Amino acid sequence: MTQHRVSAKPTAAFAAAIALAATAITAGPAEAAEIRVLNWNGYGTDESWAVELFEERTGHTVVHDYFNSEQEMLTKLRTNPGLYDVVMINSAFTAQAMAEGLIQPIDTGGMAHVGDISPDMMANPQLVADGVVWGVPWVWGITAVAYRDDAFQPAPTSLDVLWDPALEGRIGWRDDALEAVQFAALATGQSINEVTDLEVVRERLEALMPQIRTFWSSETEWNQFFAAGEFDMATYWSGSVSRSRTVYGLPVGYMVPEEGAIGWLDGLSIVEGSQNVEAATAFIDWMIDPEFYVRWDTEVGAPASANAVAMAALPDDAFNRLVLGDPEVVARVQIMAPVSDADRDAFLALWQEVKAGAL
Repeated sequence: MTQHRVSAKPTAAFAAAIALAATAITAGPAEAAEIRVLNWNGYGTDESWAVELFEERTGHTVVHDYFNSEQEMLTKLRTNPGLYDVVMINSAFTAQAMAEGLIQPIDTGGMAHVGDISPDMMANPQLVADGVVWGVPWVWGITAVAYRDDAFQPAPTSLDVLWDPALEGRIGWRDDALEAVQFAALATGQSINEVTDLEVVRERLEALMPQIRTFWSSETEWNQFFAAGEFDMATYWSGSVSRSRTVYGLPVGYMVPEEGAIGWLDGLSIVEGSQNVEAATAFIDWMIDPEFYVRWDTEVGAPASANAVAMAALPDDAFNRLVLGDPEVVARVQIMAPVSDADRDAFLALWQEVKAGAL
């Protein structure tokens, strides 16, 4: 398996960033702390080499806990006050965590790399309210369509391919009500954040059921199903495609449909009640550091970084530069907004009815 490596001759800007990082991250507090991080399992913050470097340079130790859904993440924060220090939150849920008093404002003044975050992401209203930072933009990506690139020539360009009779029983689909409705909304010319015609969405999803071979719920499941030939095409996350190709050597192609794709921005927040705010802040700064990100992306596979310097330091053939570096592609992406409880309940009911009707 071939892995992309960082050039032995990094750009001057990248070299300067690395030098600054080494200075900043070793200038930690005299008293070591243990910080607890809540995130998806295997999602960047728990890379063993990254944790080891942070611990060596700061004296702090890092302990991880995990969630399997945003709702579980919120529940863990509600029921364990003071237990966690850093939490990864999809920006569509940050306002809810803020409103419930689960996270606290972040002082970014001493962070070496926050100034390199893309201005539009740093100004995201879901993460920054009235000038107060509640979540530091970390990584972003899209949920679109992956396919077996040795089976599709030319590459597909439209969501319509998911309903192609030739692919009956050959589609993989994430069993998630919100995502299902959002994909059907895109396929019927609607906004993912303002679904105005649920009946046409229902019809589109009902027509999809014969196409679906299996439902998947995790990246591990997706890779296992794909490797076993269970499906030829499936919904998937852009960062996961990168890992599937880099780590597992799977022949995965990726389509950002002409109808659009579901975009998401993940931020890192400091939990309300944290007793280790300084150490938590240093850890977040390490997570947006180009040194961390470039190694994560090239050796493992990652979503796109919110840090513009980090993105510019990637090799020219890096997945995130090839796929998400195209302004025309990015223009088709619709970033997820918060979803009301009423809409979420309606989408769940619709999805359960569609699946039940297909049995």
